[in-house]
Amino acid sequence: MEASALIALPIVLALESQAGATPRTRLSRDEADELAALVATDLHALLPQVAQARLVLAGALFDPVELLRPGFPVWATLEELGRRVPRAGVAQVVAFGSHEGHMPAQPLEPSPQFADGPMRLLPLSLLAPETLVEELAEQVEVQLVGRGEAGARTADWLIRTLGVQLEHARYLSRNDLMALTCVQYEHVNLAPLWSLLEAALLTPYRSEDVLSARGLALRYEGDRVLAQSPAAWLAAQAGDPAQRAHDFAGIVFELRQYAALLDAHALPLRLQSAPEGDGDSGWLLETVAAADPACDAPRLYAHEAPGLGVVAVTAAQHGAGGRPHVLAHGYPLQPRALGPLLAALADRHGCAAELQAPGCIVLDERGRLAAPAMSLH
Repeated sequence: MEASALIALPIVLALESQAGATPRTRLSRDEADELAALVATDLHALLPQVAQARLVLAGALFDPVELLRPGFPVWATLEELGRRVPRAGVAQVVAFGSHEGHMPAQPLEPSPQFADGPMRLLPLSLLAPETLVEELAEQVEVQLVGRGEAGARTADWLIRTLGVQLEHARYLSRNDLMALTCVQYEHVNLAPLWSLLEAALLTPYRSEDVLSARGLALRYEGDRVLAQSPAAWLAAQAGDPAQRAHDFAGIVFELRQYAALLDAHALPLRLQSAPEGDGDSGWLLETVAAADPACDAPRLYAHEAPGLGVVAVTAAQHGAGGRPHVLAHGYPLQPRALGPLLAALADRHGCAAELQAPGCIVLDERGRLAAPAMSLH
């Protein structure tokens, strides 16, 4: 079987531990070999055509967000390593485990950040000849979803080796995993986020436009997600100023949810008003206007909401009559991002990284995000 003639069919062994149990994230080389042999037996019983394919297994446990990333880097790396193995006769089962605490390639290293997730996924790949792949792919989708429970010997080995009790251990196709993740996001009112992620995973060459549940416009385009500026969203709203301020805080809260999940899926987030930069995974920044030399030195003002803390920071000058001249708005998307955001604003506008805190969300007479007017004496 020539490696160049093989087509990869990605699957996973999904493990659900009992509440409070956290399995370790890596298997040694010997353990990976033992598990691969058990998995091969399970899959042969479900899919007899597996005997004509090469089974490749990574002895590492991942969270779904680590596997569902643009380009599917974990599976891509596993498949690349599997293709490098010479034609091996009976050794059509290939496993990669850790050696001295490290997996053979960086993408196969699970992140400790996600180690406490309720579902852990062990990636597998079937490298099948072109003449077999269509039939085998169809059987993977049919058999695993209906009969994919791991065998008793495999489940017992996992319990003993990982040291945790398992509620479930079952095989899923990558399509099954994506469908399951879609349902989970829909359940928490984040269906639009899944639409963005699905586009990034399956059709990265196409754009995708969505509205969040609260009405924020988001667009997948060019390997990133572009979000409508919360300040721009606010400017398009109408109604009572107090309600507008409350709704603005809700929009920023929702944007924080999206930002956290997009970051976990390794999908960059930027503002539509600043698509080429002005931010990182923890904060976003947009320019509103150039500095006015007739105004005083810029200052930084916090917009705060109960339970959310600082939801936005505005850089502004004050000119004649104490009226604010807004220069920029920044949005901290996680608690530790406020300091770096203030530093970026201070550097850009040549002011101190000190935050004036009016204690509320400040709107101007037109209901737009603003800075407080300066008192005149």
